[in-house]
Amino acid sequence: MSHDATVASTARHRALDWLLHSPLALPLVGLIVVSVLMTFASDNFFTVDNVLNVLRQVSVVGILAVGMTFVILTGGIDLSVGAVMALAGTAAAGVMVNMGLHGGLGIAAALLVGVGLGLFNGALVAWGKMPAIIVTLATMGIARGLGLIYSGGYPISGLPGWVSWFGVGRIGIIPVPVIIMIIVYALAWVLLQGTSFGRHVYAIGGNETAARLSGVRTRQVKLAVYAISGLTASLAAIVLTGRLMSGQPNAGVGFELDAIAAVVLGGTAIAGGRGLILGTLIGAVLLGILNNGLNLMGINPYLQDVIKGLIILLAIYIGREWR
Repeated sequence: MSHDATVASTARHRALDWLLHSPLALPLVGLIVVSVLMTFASDNFFTVDNVLNVLRQVSVVGILAVGMTFVILTGGIDLSVGAVMALAGTAAAGVMVNMGLHGGLGIAAALLVGVGLGLFNGALVAWGKMPAIIVTLATMGIARGLGLIYSGGYPISGLPGWVSWFGVGRIGIIPVPVIIMIIVYALAWVLLQGTSFGRHVYAIGGNETAARLSGVRTRQVKLAVYAISGLTASLAAIVLTGRLMSGQPNAGVGFELDAIAAVVLGGTAIAGGRGLILGTLIGAVLLGILNNGLNLMGINPYLQDVIKGLIILLAIYIGREWR
């Protein structure tokens, strides 16, 4: 066998090995397949404007999914992110409009609300030993109710014009929400892949008892991942508030399900311990492409929900069989 043939054979074996073992393999294949199908289904799909539009549309859910990835990697779940996002956005708008304070304080208020509720969730899960699904379901109701009480059930509008930059601004041709999303993913990648904290997150999801016995401070790590989830919810709130130019107490309904779907489609094990943040980004984009492509094809919105639900179930099943 010639040297070139040997090199080619080695490259093929490495590619096959990666396809069989990498958590990114299935999400990436799914993204390529769906993109190709949508390109044939609609002439308007694969254009620069539409691709940027898809990325802008997925930015809010994509940012939420970052925090959700941290939580799910530890074997938890956070059902409160949509309501926390709504409350954070309402708080930011209230500080700027109702209180007449500087916009920077409004953004700080959004971040404080998100991180505060994340710490609340984390404390109850880690120290209270309460099931994450129950804790975050309760927090969902609390956050939604507080937002509606504070706003009287109405949007808070009249924000300073510069706030729109976070939602609809551009740097060159790239939408600002997309840039924010990419920065958030880059920071999350560094945290998960390049720090001891990231290794502890995976260890807890793999086997919490073994992680604790090996010296991992499991309660502190859990507290931190729920705080991160709250932080990403508040960042998503800033982007959404800039897009809508108002604080919407009813915003984010069902967004927690989209965030979970992005994480699952990205190959993260719902039981924890396995997954990559880049997979979540691929999952979020895949979800956005499905939404965009089905809209371009004129599919009934109710049928779209059925199709997306079936695809998510299929992704979970294939991922389980693949492993």
